[in-house]
Amino acid sequence: MFAVRSGRKMLVTTGAFLAAGALITGCSSGSSDSSAQPSNASSEGNAAAGEEVVIGFSGPAADHGWLGAINSAAIAQGDSLEDVDLRVAEGTNDANLQISQVEQFINDKVDAIVLLPTDGAALTAVATKAMEAGIPVINVDREFSSPAAARTTILGDNYGMGRSAGEYICERLGDKPDAIVAEIPGVDSLPLTQERSKGFEEALKTCGLDVDNRVPADFTVAGGEAAAAQLLSAAPKIDAIWNHDDDQGHGVLAAIDSAGRDEFFMVGGAGSKNAMELIKGGDSVLEATVLYPSTQAADGVRLARLIAQNKAMSDLVEVEAPKRIVLNAPVVTSENVDQYLPTAFTS
Repeated sequence: MFAVRSGRKMLVTTGAFLAAGALITGCSSGSSDSSAQPSNASSEGNAAAGEEVVIGFSGPAADHGWLGAINSAAIAQGDSLEDVDLRVAEGTNDANLQISQVEQFINDKVDAIVLLPTDGAALTAVATKAMEAGIPVINVDREFSSPAAARTTILGDNYGMGRSAGEYICERLGDKPDAIVAEIPGVDSLPLTQERSKGFEEALKTCGLDVDNRVPADFTVAGGEAAAAQLLSAAPKIDAIWNHDDDQGHGVLAAIDSAGRDEFFMVGGAGSKNAMELIKGGDSVLEATVLYPSTQAADGVRLARLIAQNKAMSDLVEVEAPKRIVLNAPVVTSENVDQYLPTAFTS
């Protein structure tokens, strides 16, 4: 069920919020000097290898570019950490199988678990069981239904994605009150899609625009192509399109090419390498994408290590790791694309 991986390399950076530096954990016992160096600090800070910890990781089936990148980045991060023994469960979209994987981690008495649940509600009970057994759980991307199920939660900002996309379109079209804005979301029934659409709509309202045409897809290339073809057929004129997902964006762009349309610009979502290269090239209707970091599970591995070793985040004064972290959703354009390409995922 598991592949055992031990990292034996120097620490590398995957998330700016865990930058290496002097570890700050509070004053040593008996000290009245608030500036005193903590007794367990070292000049190398969190980058220095500590006691080896065993971390279990369970993620989704890699049936989507972003999800594949989530898994590979987590594994690479475990391999890079000298003091981490990362045990990787087979990726799955079966909640029952994932429950059994977590139960195995509990039986193995791992030091921490990083879990991107296929269904947050379905995995809540077993995650709570791990927490009650004294094993900290780091919940990634899809939230559990109870805060008691996780020591720390790391999320992308779905509402913020929509907000960022809408604000970018407002900057480009805010002086055109009659501009036609279209939206191609992912799976409409998912809370993450609903949050993205909500943020988008609310941002557009600030400049007097709204969503004139909206056709949902399903996060797949075929679904993106079908949705875009339907949208383009229904809307003879468009000024801007926001496509929620760069994987389905392959299909969206194919439909645009087939229709011979180029009177609009498009904003993507998630931040694939393919999308960023198109943005950098400047020869596509795609001129921006909104980041939804594929480093979330890798950040989870880094954070699980610190929690299991009773360390804090070195750039914070707080003596414990935070309970909740929401990563930023910046807009990637030709002006800043080189900054984000190194962490872009292949779609």
